[in-house]
Amino acid sequence: MSRIIVSLMMIVAAFGFTSCGTYNGMVSKDEAVKEAWAKVQSQYQRRADLIPNLVNTVKGAADFEKSTLESVIEARAKATQTTISPDNLTPENIQKFQAAQDGLSSALSRLLVSVERYPELKANQNFLELQAQLEGTENRITIARNDFNGTVRDYNSTVRSFPANIMAGIFGFQTKTPFEASQAAQNAPAVQF
Repeated sequence: MSRIIVSLMMIVAAFGFTSCGTYNGMVSKDEAVKEAWAKVQSQYQRRADLIPNLVNTVKGAADFEKSTLESVIEARAKATQTTISPDNLTPENIQKFQAAQDGLSSALSRLLVSVERYPELKANQNFLELQAQLEGTENRITIARNDFNGTVRDYNSTVRSFPANIMAGIFGFQTKTPFEASQAAQNAPAVQF
């Protein structure tokens, strides 16, 4: 009888240790998702911080269409107002966030295309440096989003795998939504000379 009790206690202890490890692993991966999301937001913030410098450089160097500059400023304001808590990464919230960022990307594209008509601006060292910074920032955003998606994939694989899915259900670990390309990004831009 005592062997049965000892065996049962060992099984319960083994299950307890395994459960603790599984739970702690899911917590660690959940925190990694939050960290990756913070890096995405950091790169978007870097872009938003560069935009006033770009706009001021363009204003100072060219007699420019006012509406183009205003659309960049307005899009930047909308993009910086739309934020998501790492605890609330739902598909709807990510879509709202991405829509605001897409609006800013579109306004920046119109601005950069419009400056092609101003040779003195294209030769301005400050403008060239800011343009390079924006290009670098866009690359950083892409890397941060890809890293976020990889972290989400790892987390989702864990919370959906057996037997971790049982622990995930008990403790409320839900799958996270990765970044997806917007519909506008599905079509390649037309380049005309």
